[in-house]
Amino acid sequence: MREIAYEDIVKHVRDIIMYSATHLPEDALNALKEAYENEKSPVSKEVLKQLLENAEIASSESRPLCQDTGLAVFFVKLGADVKIVGGLLKDAINEGTEQGYKDGYLRASTCTPFSRENLKDTVGYNLPAIIHLDIVEGDKIEIEYAAKGGGSENVSRARVFPPAAGKEGVIEFVKECISDAGPNPCPPITVGVGIGGTFEKAAISSKHALFRDIGSKNDDPEMAELEEVIKTEINKLGIGSMGMGGTETALAVHIEANPCHIASLPVSVNVQCHSSRHTHITI
Repeated sequence: MREIAYEDIVKHVRDIIMYSATHLPEDALNALKEAYENEKSPVSKEVLKQLLENAEIASSESRPLCQDTGLAVFFVKLGADVKIVGGLLKDAINEGTEQGYKDGYLRASTCTPFSRENLKDTVGYNLPAIIHLDIVEGDKIEIEYAAKGGGSENVSRARVFPPAAGKEGVIEFVKECISDAGPNPCPPITVGVGIGGTFEKAAISSKHALFRDIGSKNDDPEMAELEEVIKTEINKLGIGSMGMGGTETALAVHIEANPCHIASLPVSVNVQCHSSRHTHITI
């Protein structure tokens, strides 16, 4: 049994939040550069140039990439041979989240659903974090983190189709979601698609799909082909960077597929903006 100190987890979480807020990960940066090279619209090409300049300024001056520093979302794999000394894993992640957002002077964005009262003085600064936990073999903790902004989250959808809808139904649903979203999620975007499972499994899968390195190949050849088809169809919509019109609306489409009930075909679409702030660490 390997022991990991509570405070070590707090520090790691704090550090990745502060770093991710100001440094666009390499995969996202490369995807934006590729989109800049491929963009056919002069207006959208200029917008992409500005987004790349923004990323450079943010990293060199340690300033947030965007004023919406998001809600903290974590996918965590806890090794069965790990013992956390000094507290609970959930509490360590929340404490690290609060420290990261406070010490990084990042915006506190959590509030109650209807009164819209900010929770920074009651529950905690930008708390609670959204934590998805899985127990796995081994003696390590793997933490995937992303800052999820409101603009991209607000255009996300889930629907349960009859099985007869098939691939065409999935393609049309994703196109509909992105067409209706227009400029709101601040394109060029990454599109996560969860297929199968149950209603909630599809939604969680579509969120987790966004954590993949942008443009990486799906392990399933059938899903890899579907990703390319959907990406092509999205880019035909002509939304372009920040909705200014153009050929590069989606940087990538990432699918996570799960077995599902014989009578249903759940599908969820989750979107990430051009500022895809995500990281993966192992403790």
